[in-house]
Amino acid sequence: MRLAKFMLVAALVAAPALTLAQTPAPVAQKQTIRQREFNQHRRIANGVRSGQLRPRQAMRLARQQRSIHRQVRMMRARHNGRLTMKNRHAIYHRQNVASRHIYRARHNRRIG
Repeated sequence: MRLAKFMLVAALVAAPALTLAQTPAPVAQKQTIRQREFNQHRRIANGVRSGQLRPRQAMRLARQQRSIHRQVRMMRARHNGRLTMKNRHAIYHRQNVASRHIYRARHNRRIG
């Protein structure tokens, strides 16, 4: 009888702990390619408005964004409106490079 009570108590104590251990941690949601493109255009516009970017720098950064957008459209056209995982990684890489360029251009201590 004692062993049965002990097992019941142990099971009741361990059950919630096992349930918590099995729930996955919340995953940070990735931005979509379009959302990231929009954010980068907004960062360029804000840089021009605040005087952190000169007009020529903004044109160069905007040209880079157009090039990425054109590449996405071409990749989607090749694959029936979808992007393969390889294509996504290539676009993510180009967006990372563009984001780095925007940051460096806005923080180079020049006043436009």
